[in-house]
Amino acid sequence: MNAGIVGIGRFLPEKVVTNADLEKIMDTSDEWIRTRTGIEERRIADDNTNTSDMGFAAAQKAIQDAGITAEDIDLILVATVTPDQPFPSVACMLQERLGAKKAAAMDVSAACAGFMYGIITGKQFVESGAYKHVLVVGVEKLSKITDWNDRNTAVLFGDGAGAVIVGEVSEGRGILSFELGADGTGAKHLYQDEYIIMNGREVFKFAVRQMGESCINVLEKAGLTKEDVDFLIPHQANIRIMEASRQRLELPVEKMSKTVHKYGNTSAASIPISIVEELEAGRIKDDDLIVMVGFGGGLTWGAIAIRWGK
Repeated sequence: MNAGIVGIGRFLPEKVVTNADLEKIMDTSDEWIRTRTGIEERRIADDNTNTSDMGFAAAQKAIQDAGITAEDIDLILVATVTPDQPFPSVACMLQERLGAKKAAAMDVSAACAGFMYGIITGKQFVESGAYKHVLVVGVEKLSKITDWNDRNTAVLFGDGAGAVIVGEVSEGRGILSFELGADGTGAKHLYQDEYIIMNGREVFKFAVRQMGESCINVLEKAGLTKEDVDFLIPHQANIRIMEASRQRLELPVEKMSKTVHKYGNTSAASIPISIVEELEAGRIKDDDLIVMVGFGGGLTWGAIAIRWGK
């Protein structure tokens, strides 16, 4: 049995905060932000919109796209570091709101790599035959843990949600290989105290090295080469980190997803948000070989090689 993505959806808040808006409240500039990060604007959820609200909206779209009902879901995995509250989990909140009565539910905490951890966990349940449909949601309301007085981090983050249904796909398609990893010795470089604290230089060095290595590793595990890759979907954290991964795979610019300029770093939501963007633009087609790769606080990372399609 092959597990893959059989449904997908996303949610983005309406409010757009541009670099020009940030210039008015902190010592920064549009040019400084764009040249260092590639970010031009980001979406920010209002005070009445919680993490669970965004996750619910994205999950509904994924369920509809998969052609199933909420009662068909066996397990809900929500990747987030910004839950509405410490407990109950966002996953349990979604189970109730969706009406997914038979689903087990839990949150996954791996920061920006959380969606990769979730989708790979879901794959195991499907391929073992234990579950038929796993809902994986990546959702963050990072605005509530962002220090808007810290110009080094406040310019980076945005809010949003992406969701997929992991289920059985046809032969030759689906998740071909994966890699998960963690290095707790790097925890001090990216963490939350009251707000997000980041040693940008150290995180940058780690991400450039690990993202590229993970891309190559999942290709080797699948018995594939760089030449086989049709599209790269990296975690949308920083355009320079993303470019390093693209260059490691020797891909042309048009074969890498870039949404960081519109949405900023949405952490666990960034990869599924980007997949929807590329599907809507017609840049991902059935049977394309796609590499997805992410990294985050922990430090954590994950990558998959997937043959797209049901």
